[in-house]
Amino acid sequence: MEQPRFLTSAADKKGFLQTDKPIIAVSGRSNVGKSSFINMLAAQKKLARTSAEPGRTRLVNYFDFGAFVLADLPGYGYARVSQAEKAKWARLLDDFFGTGCVAHVFALADIRHAPSADDRLMVDYLYSTRTPFTIIATKADKLAKTRRLPAARALAAALRTGEGNVIVTSAEEGIGRDAVLALAEEVCARRSRDGEEA
Repeated sequence: MEQPRFLTSAADKKGFLQTDKPIIAVSGRSNVGKSSFINMLAAQKKLARTSAEPGRTRLVNYFDFGAFVLADLPGYGYARVSQAEKAKWARLLDDFFGTGCVAHVFALADIRHAPSADDRLMVDYLYSTRTPFTIIATKADKLAKTRRLPAARALAAALRTGEGNVIVTSAEEGIGRDAVLALAEEVCARRSRDGEEA
């Protein structure tokens, strides 16, 4: 994999990146660890900016990973954001998925907690738009090893997906990085096959 790099940010649909590469989106509630997850995948500490304050990502940020482009979506569910701001984010996500260019979504959820109503809403949205997705269970280092598998199973059940569609990760310890990158390779291969059959 070539050195991942930041490409551009988009505040609205006019700025959405046009690319022939598969786009894999990263979604999740504020403070679930999206930036840390992206930095883990890139094996860089500062590719995606992390913040102690939730709700800072208000744009779609694009990163070039060579074979694919990762699109970091604004975090949802942060209570201290105004209703107008939440509506703006919702429109941005609707426009983003409406382009039809999303090959897959890494839907992040904190492995330590039951999914929030917003998490369930996001997964319902992905099902309704028939967008392929995988649940990325973050912050596994915060749980004892014996509790990780049961917690991942509970996430899968709560979000109505199979256990095989959950990848347990920890940005702190690098857990799950290889599995996520292998999945990204599969997404790229699938997109390539679909293109040949078209």
